[in-house]
Amino acid sequence: MEACGPGVSVKEGDAVIISMRYGGFAEAVLVDESQVKPLPKGMDYATAASYQTAYLTAYVALYRRGDLQPGEHLLVHGATGGVGMAAVDLGKYFGAQVIGTGGRDDKLAVVLSRGADHVINYTQADGSLGGFRDQVKALTEGRGADVVYDPVGGDVFDESMRCVNVGGRLLTIGFTSGRWPQAAVNLILIKQLSVIGVRAGEYGRLDPIKGQENRDRLHAMAAAGEIDPYISHALPLEQAVAAMRLLENREVIGKAVVTMNGYQLG
Repeated sequence: MEACGPGVSVKEGDAVIISMRYGGFAEAVLVDESQVKPLPKGMDYATAASYQTAYLTAYVALYRRGDLQPGEHLLVHGATGGVGMAAVDLGKYFGAQVIGTGGRDDKLAVVLSRGADHVINYTQADGSLGGFRDQVKALTEGRGADVVYDPVGGDVFDESMRCVNVGGRLLTIGFTSGRWPQAAVNLILIKQLSVIGVRAGEYGRLDPIKGQENRDRLHAMAAAGEIDPYISHALPLEQAVAAMRLLENREVIGKAVVTMNGYQLG
């Protein structure tokens, strides 16, 4: 913190992190005090910058909206990305049996090493996504997943409807596949499913008290070492465009961060 106005709780020189929707690729920013929190104890800046958005999405999805319970089977699609890895991490924290899906075996090996109980490569020979239904059924003794965390959409959502347990919750996070799926209402009826939309930021804007509770709990978990975001790439601010290219080309595992002051991974 380089400077602050009168009456605020942080002080000049404090190590802090901030939450902001736009303008992060800058050497200096002006923000409201409500956007500022102390740097979690034991975290460096790059790690702290990697947890807030991804883990807030996963927390709101699994805890607030999905009501994930210990012992339930959680199917996490896109488990090799930032929001997917956060869901795997929090799924294990909440006591679930976690099945992660992704499109590359090398990336899935990282997910498995970080605590997922099972991983499935859902890239098929023709490059499309799918083919996981029977594997999920086998891993859940025929019942299917109790909760599905889906930031992918498209064919992945469609197939998830066929491997979710009776009374299951299908959490729709986004549509990285590029297609908005059309829910099969007959399956929703027969399986008594809940299809639940998740917008973590909007959740907090509509209910500021719970939104603050969410942020406070995640900050406490980070300070206690209970959150461990995975960073596969760290590039200096001057290479911010290259960092975006890594995301575009699907080379990132977990998170890529843009850094200053000569930060090095590991």
